[in-house]
Amino acid sequence: MSVVLEFRDVHASYSGAVVLQGIDFEIAEGESVGLVGRNGAGKSTALTSVYGIPTVTGRILVGGKVMGRKRYEPTARGVSLVPQGKRIFPNLTVEENILLGRASGRKGQWTLASVFELFPNLARGANRPGTQLSGGEQQMLAIARALMAEPLLLMLDEPTEGLAPVVIDELVGALRQIRERGTALLLVEQHIGMIQQLADRFLALSKGELVSQGPVGELATRAVQELIAL
Repeated sequence: MSVVLEFRDVHASYSGAVVLQGIDFEIAEGESVGLVGRNGAGKSTALTSVYGIPTVTGRILVGGKVMGRKRYEPTARGVSLVPQGKRIFPNLTVEENILLGRASGRKGQWTLASVFELFPNLARGANRPGTQLSGGEQQMLAIARALMAEPLLLMLDEPTEGLAPVVIDELVGALRQIRERGTALLLVEQHIGMIQQLADRFLALSKGELVSQGPVGELATRAVQELIAL
């Protein structure tokens, strides 16, 4: 099984304020990994470090090759991010928002038809402005747009934030289908039940350091929960 994403002694900072301190991990092709920890632990920064948004030292590799400094490079090489806050373009329809994902130029399995099959609500609202959708539908739209870039690895930053339990269940079902189609997942998520349903293993951050990792079943242990204050 090949490795999609590697962090090697990665440090990240914003304006000199250190957030990540010497992080090492890897994500293999087709696996699902949960990145957990309390607020401010550095989880979101780990994802945005792939795009060089903070100041990064160390090495981040995609497909075995060190990332350059161009923001579009991760997506072009097979890593897509569903950011916290969804970032739907208000002046575009649902369909137009989805098609923006095609800008990567990658070819593969995802089409408008396949993402509409995965998220039927988007098909029904294809011609509506993206920001007129419900919060859960906007999250589905953000995922659909990311899939159109044909990722080997889909990274999601707090995808269940502010969503009702029934919508979370829908997202879990959709992410299972995405994984079954061969896409690896890296989930930053406070909803630990979602991590337990979807992930093979977890990585735990505390104060910018990787403090624990293991099979997802170990998230239920008191030692891990105390370590990351779940």
